[in-house]
Amino acid sequence: MRLPASQAGKLAVFTALALLLAVLPFGTEALLGRSWVRVIDGALLFSMLAIGLNVVVGYAGLLDLGFIAFFGIGAYSYSLLASPQFGLHYPFWVLLPLGAVVAGLFGVILGAPTLRLRGDYLAIVTLGFGEIIRIFLVNLNRPFNLTNGPQGITLIDPIRIGGFDLSKTYEVFGMKVAAVHSYYFLFLLCVIASIILSLRLENSRIGRAWIAIREDEVAAKAMGINTRNIKLLAFAMGASFGGVSGGLFASFQGFVSPESFKLMDSIMIVCMVVLGGMGHVPGVVLGAILLTALPEGLRYVQPLQQSLFGRVYVDPADLRMLLFGLALVLMMRFRPQGLWPSKRREHELKGEA
Repeated sequence: MRLPASQAGKLAVFTALALLLAVLPFGTEALLGRSWVRVIDGALLFSMLAIGLNVVVGYAGLLDLGFIAFFGIGAYSYSLLASPQFGLHYPFWVLLPLGAVVAGLFGVILGAPTLRLRGDYLAIVTLGFGEIIRIFLVNLNRPFNLTNGPQGITLIDPIRIGGFDLSKTYEVFGMKVAAVHSYYFLFLLCVIASIILSLRLENSRIGRAWIAIREDEVAAKAMGINTRNIKLLAFAMGASFGGVSGGLFASFQGFVSPESFKLMDSIMIVCMVVLGGMGHVPGVVLGAILLTALPEGLRYVQPLQQSLFGRVYVDPADLRMLLFGLALVLMMRFRPQGLWPSKRREHELKGEA
């Protein structure tokens, strides 16, 4: 039985994409080295974070500048129960859902007092929330040592699936599969699941309610939408994505500390959503990949300057921030809808809707 041409074409594209993703970590290691496989792993984790923030900012229109706090909550929820800190070593299939639930509860705690706030006021409150969580993580080592303070938590258990330990190296069909490869496939599956869930939410009754609130909260309330509950649900759902991502980060790194959850990281996640295209999941993922991978590429600028000029004129860290700021200014001036916006968002910003 032959498939229609359109379905056959989609199947061919899907098969090619699946093969590309399957060989990506091995090809990247062969061409650029294993460090770049870790960069890809980090890009996948940030993609999950950006998808979560997109629920809050892109769908519901609620500006959140403290989103990295939920990443930290998920990471510490996993770390405290899977490390020598308290001598507990629960399995990941318990800890990841638990991290999502705990982060979701904190999302509700953040959302409840901010229901009447909008715009800049909401941004300031969420920014403060993110800093409060980080400061708590730094100082909750006395009088009772909960988080081990600024030293962080070490020796965190890796993810184990049956007898398969993702932190070890295995040989499969003559190829060495290291920890960065194993975690890549786990992160990839989680990102795919996040994308599917986010798209289903967007097309659901709840997703349409979020979009109605984003466009005009007063009109949405007049149409019978319970704006309070829907906004709290947006905070909780977005935070849950961050909680799962944080747990995966803790198991991957084997170490967490409060320094991993700074304000700048929150701003970067917001920029990923804005740069890619608010409200459009593929664009958000593209923004996360670009803003994770491009700064790493700038590390090659230092040896290039050394070889060409005999000295380093521009530090890569300074150049990174310079180019980052310039890119944001140009984006807001010439393409405010993002690199890959949804059709609806693009028409709105062009004044066609």
